[in-house]
Amino acid sequence: MDYIISMLPMLLEGTVTSLKLFAFALVLSIPLGLPVALQLRSRFRPLRWLANVYVYIFRSTPLMLQLVIIYFGLPRIPGIGPYLLLDRFHAAILAFVLNYIAYFAEIYRSGLLGVNRSQFEACQVLGLSHWQAQTRVIFPQMFRICLPSVANEVITLLKDTSLLYAVSVAELIHNAEAIVNRDANMTALMVALVIYMILNFFLTVILKHLE
Repeated sequence: MDYIISMLPMLLEGTVTSLKLFAFALVLSIPLGLPVALQLRSRFRPLRWLANVYVYIFRSTPLMLQLVIIYFGLPRIPGIGPYLLLDRFHAAILAFVLNYIAYFAEIYRSGLLGVNRSQFEACQVLGLSHWQAQTRVIFPQMFRICLPSVANEVITLLKDTSLLYAVSVAELIHNAEAIVNRDANMTALMVALVIYMILNFFLTVILKHLE
């Protein structure tokens, strides 16, 4: 027990880093996914094509690869590379936000498709403007349809913070691995597992309450 207590400060420090990334990615990607979802349904073909290409790229490639490319690859672009140099944590935020925007956009798009067409027609009959129809009628129904899928992605996002290990950010798994290498003892990884389970438990309770 004393050994576990002695490693907790380092593990909790890594947990805070993981939660910071989780919070930044969640706060930015959930709202920014909606404009991309609307572009996926745009009548303007070039805009719709660009949105589809963006979603396809970020949904069909591993997040770890995107993270490595953004941190190590962008600074190597001739001419503009020096202006794209980011520290490890901010590169991770950018990679996570771009990735999860694509996933949330696709979820929102499916939610919009789930809203009955009669709702759009009813808005026209009532004389609502396009903005009023979207914000007062369509989006509230869309979010109710999307919420279970959004909840699943939020839980996945929390677990994906362990990918920070790929760029040597001192998050929970990175610090646990450092303790294992130092002490030749696997206990730190087991404690990290318990911490993830506790975090996911509270997150699941909150999301179930929202549903």
